[in-house]
Amino acid sequence: MLVNLLDLDIGGIFSNLVNKMGFMNGTWQNYVMLAIACVLFFLAIVKKFEPMLLLPIAFGMFLINIPGAEAILWGEYKEGAEHIFDNVTPESRGLLWYLSYGVDKVIYPPLIFLGIGAMTDFGPLIANPKSMFIGAGAQLGIFIALFGAILLGFEGAAAAAIAIIGGADGPTAIYVTQKLAPTLLPAIAIAAYSYMALIPVIQKPVMRLLTTKKERMIRMKPLRQVSKAEKIIFPIAITLVVGIFLPDAIPLLGMLMLGNLLRESGVVDRLSSQAQNGLMNTVTIFLGIAVGCKAKGEVFLTTDTLGIILIGVIAFYCGTIGGLLTAKIMCKLTKGKINPLIGSAGVSAVPMAARISEDVGREYDPQNHLLMHAMGPNVAGVIGSALAAGVLLACFG
Repeated sequence: MLVNLLDLDIGGIFSNLVNKMGFMNGTWQNYVMLAIACVLFFLAIVKKFEPMLLLPIAFGMFLINIPGAEAILWGEYKEGAEHIFDNVTPESRGLLWYLSYGVDKVIYPPLIFLGIGAMTDFGPLIANPKSMFIGAGAQLGIFIALFGAILLGFEGAAAAAIAIIGGADGPTAIYVTQKLAPTLLPAIAIAAYSYMALIPVIQKPVMRLLTTKKERMIRMKPLRQVSKAEKIIFPIAITLVVGIFLPDAIPLLGMLMLGNLLRESGVVDRLSSQAQNGLMNTVTIFLGIAVGCKAKGEVFLTTDTLGIILIGVIAFYCGTIGGLLTAKIMCKLTKGKINPLIGSAGVSAVPMAARISEDVGREYDPQNHLLMHAMGPNVAGVIGSALAAGVLLACFG
């Protein structure tokens, strides 16, 4: 036993241990990204900005940028493969490689839409179909972002992927980006979810700037009661019409409508409950970690990322402005029957944007309840962003 111990290369063993320590392999990009992850932790935990997604995204970013952890969590790279997902040797694939499979093959975003559909009441939109115009107006941010990206030198498919940030819809942004420009996924996804989390900060000043006090105090008539038959027919009809004219939108919109049909049919409560809770929560965790782990320092810290972040914030402002201006026009046409504040809910962040409309309205009239009226444009924004995604994929895919 003593002889065997004396034969050990103690120096070599110690040297291997030291060389495999993370700080021996770290770069400045690693530490910058760790600091950014901590900022996102603060926003998610302390400020409670979209914590359901921001927290797992931040932790995925935190994990992958710990010096030396990438080879263990992701896998060892091999030479010759262009696609980062295929650039890992099969025998070394780590946990994050497997979690990222759902992002790489765009499985997670449609499943998220399934859960959103199961949680969403389309009644306010059915009761007030004019809300579709507000949802359409709020897509202005997508087209502003598209032209902005082209002006900054991004080529067509990459510009289209960046443009979808303006829809204020994280799963849609991930879906389109993975299809058109996978290398931009970390910057686009993190920008989209970060700005979604900051919607109260972004929207409220614009809402006050573009509306008058008199407009903010408009009380809208209660919505009519929507029948069960209408709620069942709606998702089927929308899926059929969109499928015929824009098949590229079906993976997202079809899953959204399936989730809603599970909810409204009343015959599959267990499936509806699972889509809303267990499935939605599980996929949200996996999606957040998988997106965050793609934000490696050397990939994320580039001038392209700065450009994408700049375009993203402009797009969010423009989307809000587009919805508000559309609602103001409708207010004039209806002689003051529509409160323009519901226009800000035309972006796709459900139900946060609708709650912002309610909050600002109640600042000026505590008895003015706009939430259900704002849910119409809000749901229209979800449908609008899915349609916009389909158009971008059809044009640039």
